[in-house]
Amino acid sequence: MGAITEEIRHESTILGERDLIFVTVGGMRGFERLVCQMDLIAGELEEQVVMQIGSTDYEPRNCDYSRFIPRDDMKKLYADARVVVCHAGTGSILAALEHNKPLVLVPRLRKHGEVFDDHQLEIAREMESRGITVVYDISNLQSAVENVDIGPVEIKGETTLVHMLKEYLDQLEK
Repeated sequence: MGAITEEIRHESTILGERDLIFVTVGGMRGFERLVCQMDLIAGELEEQVVMQIGSTDYEPRNCDYSRFIPRDDMKKLYADARVVVCHAGTGSILAALEHNKPLVLVPRLRKHGEVFDDHQLEIAREMESRGITVVYDISNLQSAVENVDIGPVEIKGETTLVHMLKEYLDQLEK
């Protein structure tokens, strides 16, 4: 276990022998809407919640968190998680799928000033069409986290996820 995850476990009054929900918002920017709602939910869950919050201003009170987590520690958190909750960023999605973890996606939305366009909404819709859980209304997050299918992650459709995401990113660059 890496330094950050070891520090979180050592200092935590929350972590224990419970299932882990890992929340990540990526390293580019904060995601207040997701972090605030997940912190609220964490206070009601029987599971441990660890969040990587990036530059989010809000600091969670009901779970353990770190702004940035080194790659090896992130891999450990992905591996240990029962479910991964994240923004609809391709890196976060791919990391969760590489660890065969169920996902709950919460796309950043332009209407909330979280992104400059709705590319995450487009990615989320594509992932949803392939069987991934997507939360469009943040008030539905708790139900999605509690009821996510925890069986093996299988992406529906003929196109591989990596290929589809690469094609999508190539289109954005044009």
